[in-house]
Amino acid sequence: MPAAAPTWPDPLQGTPAVAVIERAIDRQRLSHSLLITGDEYETLIAVARAIADRLLYPIGSEPPTRFHPDEHPDAFSLRPAGKMRQIKAGKSAEDPGTMREFIRKIAVSASVGTHKVGFVHEADRMNNATANIFLKTLEEPPAHTTLLVLTTRPYALLPTIRSRCLNFRFPSAEVGFLPDGWRSWLDDYTEWLTQLSGGITSREGVANAVFGAYGLTARFGVILDLAVTEAWKAQKQNLPADLDDDEKVAIETGLANGLRLKLFTGIEHATRDFALTRISSGDESYRRAFTTAVEKLETTVSLLRVNLNAQAALESFLLASLRIWAARK
Repeated sequence: MPAAAPTWPDPLQGTPAVAVIERAIDRQRLSHSLLITGDEYETLIAVARAIADRLLYPIGSEPPTRFHPDEHPDAFSLRPAGKMRQIKAGKSAEDPGTMREFIRKIAVSASVGTHKVGFVHEADRMNNATANIFLKTLEEPPAHTTLLVLTTRPYALLPTIRSRCLNFRFPSAEVGFLPDGWRSWLDDYTEWLTQLSGGITSREGVANAVFGAYGLTARFGVILDLAVTEAWKAQKQNLPADLDDDEKVAIETGLANGLRLKLFTGIEHATRDFALTRISSGDESYRRAFTTAVEKLETTVSLLRVNLNAQAALESFLLASLRIWAARK
């Protein structure tokens, strides 16, 4: 049975970015290098697959066999590998899972159709040596090849790489699932903020607030662990059969990192909604507290990127929030 053609995520259908890309593909004028960025990595993957399918199967073509972009003979993927989740330069073009091998593969003529596609996943995981090797390919790309560079951290790339790609940023399309218990957690977090902002005037109030913070932290860990387990179970079913163990570890680690960042984004949105509701009612005392809380959350998320434990990061944020909101006046 032929593979189903990947489609644009529903929330992105008809958006200006999608319209521009579709029109460029139809006119065969799409840039040879696209930088695909956004806050949700699942969305970026869905977008890249949709672009790749349209390039590999032009409108009007009727191939005898239709491959999914992840399995197409003329589509090549490069991902971070190992527990450090780095995209390695490689010592030679035969070094598997490295940039040099990837460049060798995309340099070969297409074997099925007329076009080739190269996916560079989590491109911010390149070190300088790898990035400079890739830069030479961007400057002189192989014929009939489109490179799709995916990252949620575009400014971690070399400026010269960003400047040589056509940049598209896509908002979250809510691809994936909302972890069990997460909505309830956000409701309890908002209630906790409400209690803090009402003022703490007794030792019992302080104790309740601290216990509330640790309770939220413990539940967060359970929700995140279950979410990663369920997401990885679903993801494994769709992985190419030829991935080695290092690549699988890197994908699972990247999935876990993406989910925890998604949860922290939810915390930011809940904090914003809590504060804006009160600011809009005329209470300006929430404005500075909100700004301080978001700054603390951004610092927390930046520490997550250097592998700080998610629960430790959340604990730090909540204890800081206790001081921020209780002292907002």
